[in-house]
Amino acid sequence: MPNVAPQPEPLEDTPAGPPAEEKPVASRRMSATTVLWVTLAVFAQESVWNFYDAQVPSELRHYIASAGLVGLIMGMDNVLGVLIQPWTGFLSDRRARAGKGRWAIVLTGAALASVPFALIPWTHSLPLLLLCVIGFAAMANAFKGITETLVSDYVAPSHRGRAQGFVKAGVSLTIVVSSLISLLVVDRSITLAFAIPPVLMLLILTTSWFFLGRRHHAVALSHTDPASTGEPHPLVEPPSDDFASPWAVIRDMVRDPSRARALLMLGIFCFAGMWSALRTLLTPYGTEALSLSRGSAGGLALPGAVAFLVCVVPLAYASSRLGQVRAMRYGVGVFVVGLLIGFGVPTVPGTVVSMVIASVGYAAFAVNALVALWNLAPSRHVLGTYTGLYTVASSTGAALGPALLGLTVDATGWRFMLLNGAVFATVTFAVFTRLARRIAPSAP
Repeated sequence: MPNVAPQPEPLEDTPAGPPAEEKPVASRRMSATTVLWVTLAVFAQESVWNFYDAQVPSELRHYIASAGLVGLIMGMDNVLGVLIQPWTGFLSDRRARAGKGRWAIVLTGAALASVPFALIPWTHSLPLLLLCVIGFAAMANAFKGITETLVSDYVAPSHRGRAQGFVKAGVSLTIVVSSLISLLVVDRSITLAFAIPPVLMLLILTTSWFFLGRRHHAVALSHTDPASTGEPHPLVEPPSDDFASPWAVIRDMVRDPSRARALLMLGIFCFAGMWSALRTLLTPYGTEALSLSRGSAGGLALPGAVAFLVCVVPLAYASSRLGQVRAMRYGVGVFVVGLLIGFGVPTVPGTVVSMVIASVGYAAFAVNALVALWNLAPSRHVLGTYTGLYTVASSTGAALGPALLGLTVDATGWRFMLLNGAVFATVTFAVFTRLARRIAPSAP
């Protein structure tokens, strides 16, 4: 049974659903089974994306010599996500309001995306390869944000932060799955390797639907809005009865007198940009500033990835007590400290310690950002659209961040890269500090 709050409106005015004795009831505890199936659903789609990022560049290199052009093509999925996800999220919100749920979009999108993905190694020309790559990116982006929104559908608002910790931990394990497929299958059969991830995705998503979506027709309507107390957040405008389009949702965000949601979107943009920049430029930093080989420099991020996996769930529980915005602010502070340590100790051990500390700071952000945005949403009926807007902010930041930090490296040299990143992250810290002050008056 999903852990949800009772329906606040009279049942006779809602669409027909399950019999009364089958309706979910509120619980003070988070349902571990529900979180498991939601986590597996997100894990399933992210496993495909990780294998896509790991192996599609090699396929493109068969036809394109320029690494820059390959990178440009690989970045198209971020652009498509910005264009597609707010609209599909809005469509899923309309289905949720009608009591139909989001699973039809998730399962249909997964089935459609699996076809061009599995056909990638069968293409024998660049146009066909690009057709499959773009087709997969467009279809997979159509349901990516909707799968992530399932957390808000099946987990009560007071437990979403903790649930998101388990989701992020599951997502981090997709790197292991992708690496194992690459290690054990790619050299033997590239066509089989590209068939395994979509098959796993379809099997896991269908199983998750069987245990969650099939039995609960209107679960998204049964949450209180946007906190478990049933009262709207004081800084959020009263819910509108008719968000006619994603543009109406955006206008509502921009016109919010508190500017809290706009500040949060700016903070997401900034931090996602700096994290992406650090990940992108860490290997050349290792070769240029630390005189490491390419392979050794590529391993600098591994200790940080382990630290992220270990700490993300404890941080989710701590953030539920501390508050999402305050936890993100502290996380940015820890991130800045980590970069300053790496700058002050420009050695391999110093850089490893720097990446571990910075990864812990990023984990505090990653586990809380989307939950904080959901909590500030004007209505439970626009959470899918807000998930799409989160993608817009994070994807745009991820696309621009490496270029911005790279320009500072061109001006100051690789030795100062971590210091430059710390300066940019300080701007992010200022954004979250201002946001925390805007929200502080609403605290009890």
